[in-house]
Order: sequence, then structure tokens, then C-alpha cells
Amino acid sequence: MEEKALTFPASSSRAEDVAQSLGCPATGDAIINDPASGDKRSAINEIVIAGREDPGSDGFSNNSSPVISTRRFWLLSFGVCLGLFLSLVDSSIVATSLYSIGADFQTVEKVNWVALAYTLAYVGCAVTFANLSDLIGMHDAFLVAYAIFFIFSMACGFASSLTQLIAFRALQGIGGSGLYSLSMIILTDICPKDSRASVGIMIGITIACSGVLGPALGGILTHFARPRLLLRYPSKRLMKCSGPIGFVSLSICLTTWPKGGHFGMKRRSSRPGFDFVGSALVIASSGLIVFAFQKAGESPNGRVWGEAIFIAPLAAGLFSLTALLTWEFRVEKRSGDSFSPAFPLRLFQNRTYRAGAVSTLLLGYPYLLIMYSFPLRAQVVSQKTALMAGFMLLPMLGMSAVGSVISSKINNKRNFFRETLLAGACCMTVGTALLTTVSGAQDDKKALGFLSFSGLGFGLSAAAATNLVIDEASDSDQAPAHGILALLRIFGGSLGISTSTILVHTEARKYLVGILTEEERAAKGRLGNKLSEFQWKAIRHVHTSAFSRGMVAASTVSGAAVLLALIAVRPRKKSSGRERRTDDSNGADARNC
Repeated sequence: MEEKALTFPASSSRAEDVAQSLGCPATGDAIINDPASGDKRSAINEIVIAGREDPGSDGFSNNSSPVISTRRFWLLSFGVCLGLFLSLVDSSIVATSLYSIGADFQTVEKVNWVALAYTLAYVGCAVTFANLSDLIGMHDAFLVAYAIFFIFSMACGFASSLTQLIAFRALQGIGGSGLYSLSMIILTDICPKDSRASVGIMIGITIACSGVLGPALGGILTHFARPRLLLRYPSKRLMKCSGPIGFVSLSICLTTWPKGGHFGMKRRSSRPGFDFVGSALVIASSGLIVFAFQKAGESPNGRVWGEAIFIAPLAAGLFSLTALLTWEFRVEKRSGDSFSPAFPLRLFQNRTYRAGAVSTLLLGYPYLLIMYSFPLRAQVVSQKTALMAGFMLLPMLGMSAVGSVISSKINNKRNFFRETLLAGACCMTVGTALLTTVSGAQDDKKALGFLSFSGLGFGLSAAAATNLVIDEASDSDQAPAHGILALLRIFGGSLGISTSTILVHTEARKYLVGILTEEERAAKGRLGNKLSEFQWKAIRHVHTSAFSRGMVAASTVSGAAVLLALIAVRPRKKSSGRERRTDDSNGADARNC
């Protein structure tokens, strides 16, 4: 059969990638042995035609198919990062204010649900939104996430009871999960090859800055605002700022969004169907497991471990997890690439992605455990204000930004993802192990230094896990790959928050029985409440012991992350993930040419 050649434009980097994946010379001359093979020709013709597009008002540069102009790229990235920033700020702004919220509503046992409602919705819907973008398009999915987030952000500001606040926070978290997972996908999708390190740094700094400003803003608002107004919901004034910020962010995104069919940004997935069963099982498995442990922490008698309120949701969650794995295995086996699963198991066949997923899960646990338990310890044990408690987290959160920058620079030219994950796990383990030695207020200064190690470890691992998706996942799996990492990070963190609840209540049952009544325990931090010095000493002992035991748990989990990272790191051939990564545009058929 006569061979026909298709020549890609020399300036089209995308065309060169396809040519190399077909085993052709660097000149981009691809030989198609079978001119009648429609799938192969369509995949390549799409690249060829795109590479010859003329520049237009949409901002695409000359002879560069999927590469948007530099100006449009940075404007769109700025708008997307603002949305990512807002979604992350709202997950951490209550960290320094839970103590005050619980005292104001006189229900310390249930106040952690203000944080967990948001994180559980985050966990359940991160993967769902990532897959929804394949069904309705990235543009529409992003708009839906923004709308949900801001509607219920404003609703939280008008909540008049703890029940309303928890419900609105859960709905707000649904929108926040979409902003998080879709922002990751958009930023990595529009990223030119020569700006990969810059995007990784930008994502890391956004995550770190939101972590820094979240607790700090919560402390500022709780400290300076009128008590009754703000203790009801400490970020109420922030919501007045969220509207204009969100409007600016959304306006930038809408005006700079690529209009020329940029890969993955505008068009929908060619694979039909939405995995409703898989999405429902993801939500059920993650939510029910965390719910079981949180309810265990709220138990007044400590004997909940053998009761139905703990066993039933835990068993249902584990059953849902088993059903999820079974369902996704059967879907992939029967449908192959013709269906988009909510939780694609084929991702975990990649050794590097598997290492990133495990590290994300395990290091999310100590990070959020520290984020929520350290400000509580600072306010109760060290008698700090909510403002100072928020500022005391700055060393950890600032070093997480430094770790993100270092990780992106290290992995810019060569693939050292697994080694970076190992370094991050080691730093987190060192930091949490040192924090077990912190006791009273006299140890506050050294605690700040120990927090820096934990922040550095989280920054290294989080940035590496985000960037490895670009190299290790195919184009069709980019969305669920980012969604799964978001799910695992917040799922691990939610278990960390539940651990904090369990430990505080366990220690309180041991040391406060007969010293404080139930009413005094519920309102011990309320403005104007008077307790004796003996009672306060007992309360400080409870929180000191609970924090120390929490750091023991955190260092144990971080140590497990180190061991698993060591297993993942082994001598290998000098190759990068960019060489191994399969470009989804040419598919399996083109690889067999």
C-alpha cells in the first residue's frame, strides 16, 4: 500500500510531540501506512490543522495550536488563582475561630462540624466536578462551581443558628471543591511548556497564601469585630469582600477564556456518559467514614466504639468503598476508553502517581490536624487571643510556600517527583515528632520552629503531587487525576480534624469530670464566663495532653508516608515522565502505527 506523509509545522510544539510519539524523526514527518485508518488520521489531522491556525481575537499565537498568548495566559491564570484562593481561604478561616464559635453557641462538642461540613463536601464532590467538566465542558462546570460557592458563602454570613451554619458550610464546600479541582485542571491545561515551573510555583504560592491568610483573617475578624455579630460566623465580614473579589475573578476568567478550541478547555470529552454510580459511591464512602469517627469524638461517655452510631456509618462507608473499587474495575474492563469513570483505577498502575496519591492522603492528615488543633492549644493553654493564634501559624504556612517553590524548581527539568515526596514526608515527620515535646506556654517559641518543618514538608509534597499529574496522567485522565488528589488530601485532613475532636473529648472525660459541669464545659471560652484558677489549670492540662497525643498520631502517619515513599524510590533509568506520558490526542491506535 502506498505510503503518504503528513508534515507538521516546525513551530508547532504539539505537532512535534505527536510526531515523536509515533516514532518519527524530530522533523515531524509522520508516515501513515494505512491511509484509510480514520481514527489515526483524524487525531493527527486535528493537530495539523490546529497548527496552521491564524491568530485571531481569541489570543492564540501564530502557528501554535493549543498555546494561548502570554498575556492571555497570565490574565486567565490570575483569575483562576483568585477562585482557588477563595475556596481555600474558606476552608481554613474558621481554624482560629472554632473555640469562640463553640463558646458563643454553647456547644463545644458539635462546633468542629463547622469545619468538617466544608471539608466533607470538598472530599465528596472534588472528583465529581472534575468528571462533570468532561460532560458539560470546563467553562460551564467552572461557572456552576462559582455560582454555588458564592450563593452559600453569602448564606453563611446570615446564618442565625449553628445548624444553619453547618448546612450552608456543606453547600458552600460543594462549590469550593469545584473551584479547587477545576482550577488545578485549568492551570495545568493552559500551561505552555516553558512556563511549567512558573505554574507550579503559582499554584503552590496560592495554596500557601490562602493557608496563611485564612487563620490570620479568622483571628483578626474574631478579635476586632463586634463579638455577637462575629462569633456567630467569624468570616461574615470577609463575605462582604468575597463578592467583589469573586466578581473580579469571574470577570477575568470569562473575558480571557480561550475561544479557539484550546485542548480540554472548551470542548467536551468525546467519551459519552457520566459515572453517576461511581460519583455517588465516592461521596458515600468518604463522608460516612469521617462521619463515624467524628460522632465517636462527640460521645459523652466514650463507649461509642461498640454502638450503632459508630459501627453503622463506618460499615456503610467501607462497604461503599468496596463497591466503588468493584464498580470501577468492571467499568474499565468492559468499557475501556469509551466511558469516563469517576475514579479511574488505571491511574494507580502508574508508580509515580500511586506514590503521589499515598503521600497526599497521609500528609493531609497531620497538616489539617495541626491547622485546627494548634490554634485551639494556643488560645486555651497559652492564653493567646484568636488574632495571635492565627499569626502563630505563619511559620508553618510560610514554609509551605517555600517548599512549593523548591519542589517546582527541582522538578522543572527532570523528574524527581518521588524523591521530592520522600523529602516532604521526612520533613513532616521531623516537625510532628518535635511537636510532641511541646507542653506549656513556655514552649511556644520552639513550637514555631517545629511548625516550620511541617510546613516545608507539606509544601514539597503538595507541589510535587500536583505537578506529577501533568507528566504522568494522559490528557483524558487529567481531570479525575487532579480530583482524586484533592479528595485524598481533604479526606486525610478530615480524619485529622476528627482525631482532634476525639482526643480533646477523651482527655476531658478523664480530667474534667467533677471539676466542670456540662454547662461550664460548653461555655468555658464564652466572653464573661468566670472559672477558678484550679478549673482553668485542669482545662489547660486537657488541651496540652490532647495536642501532644495528636502529634504522636500525626508523626506515626507521617512516618508511614516516609516508609511508603522509600519503597517508591528505587534506582531507575534516566527518563522523565514527559517521555513516558502518553498523549491522549493520538490514542492507542496511533501508538501502534
